[in-house]
Amino acid sequence: MKSKVWITFQWFCMLLLALIILVPIYWVMSAAFKEYVDIYAGRWLFIPTLDNFKKIIQPPYAVHLKFLNSMVVALGTVAISLPLALFAAYGFSRFRLRFEKTMMVLILATQFVPGIVIVLPYFLAFRDLGLYDSLFGLILVNLSVVMPFAVWMIKGFIDRIPLDVEESALVDGASRWRVIWDHVLPLARPGLITAAVFGFILTWNDFNYSVILTSTKAVTLPVGMALFSAEEGDLWHLIAATGVLVMIPMFLFSSVIQKHLATGSSGAVR
Repeated sequence: MKSKVWITFQWFCMLLLALIILVPIYWVMSAAFKEYVDIYAGRWLFIPTLDNFKKIIQPPYAVHLKFLNSMVVALGTVAISLPLALFAAYGFSRFRLRFEKTMMVLILATQFVPGIVIVLPYFLAFRDLGLYDSLFGLILVNLSVVMPFAVWMIKGFIDRIPLDVEESALVDGASRWRVIWDHVLPLARPGLITAAVFGFILTWNDFNYSVILTSTKAVTLPVGMALFSAEEGDLWHLIAATGVLVMIPMFLFSSVIQKHLATGSSGAVR
């Protein structure tokens, strides 16, 4: 009897959690295809329209350009951070370094500093270096957020890789680079993929850095969504349409990565 009650309670909690997650997504998806009056009237039945998507790609919004900016910054941050984090994590995992624990704690401590606290020094430095309102500047800033997280995560996967495989390869004459490429990289793939997913999400959703360090050319999608306001109030139909564009890369990225993550995990178990 207790087991049935417990199972029923678990199902209830899972359904409640699913509703909490899915209802806002449904609202955004449906509002993206509604007219302005349909949203404020609260109509469940409506005639879908693509006018909202047509409006957001036209001036003064030009969301498609902000979408490209966000994509360049997110992919650029992931592409640069993963190799650097892999080598840093491998060094911390395989070599005895002085003050290793202290350095790892300091790397982790950077995640506890609110971004809004250090954005002003970034602004002053970027203004003097000519990096203000540039995609490269945003990539540099986001590297400071993604790199510490990626180093910690990848190091955890490398720590679980047996040393015997690497030692055998080194005895056979393989270089350290060859060992990393042929043995460490395949087995640490789940960690790399997970770090890539979270790094992409963190960069894609960044607002604090982008709103202060950009003005026109390098404005990203989260900042662009703040432009949808008028005298009559927030333009929720346009905000919802932009929200759909924000979610699409997340869904596509997750669906592609999930297969590779399962493959990498099974390879690591073997």
